[in-house]
Amino acid sequence: MAGLEGKTDQQVLEIAAQNGRILVTHDRKTMPAEFGEFIVSKTSSGVLILSQKLSVNEAIEALILIWEASTAEEWVNQIMSIPF
Repeated sequence: MAGLEGKTDQQVLEIAAQNGRILVTHDRKTMPAEFGEFIVSKTSSGVLILSQKLSVNEAIEALILIWEASTAEEWVNQIMSIPF
């Protein structure tokens, strides 16, 4: 864990942005709307929403593929769900 337990979505988005990190989450329920609110006034390094149905191996493979095939700049203020 990254010490984010108990933090609101907005706080987690803020911490990720301050550290220049793409946020990887399972939260399909609230994160998309919170992300939309966040990028109205702030810049995000991006959000990846991974399905909880993915095995650890599938999740790692997806993250590696994204890392190899894109640049950090392409993810600014972008959100994507995996599987697509």
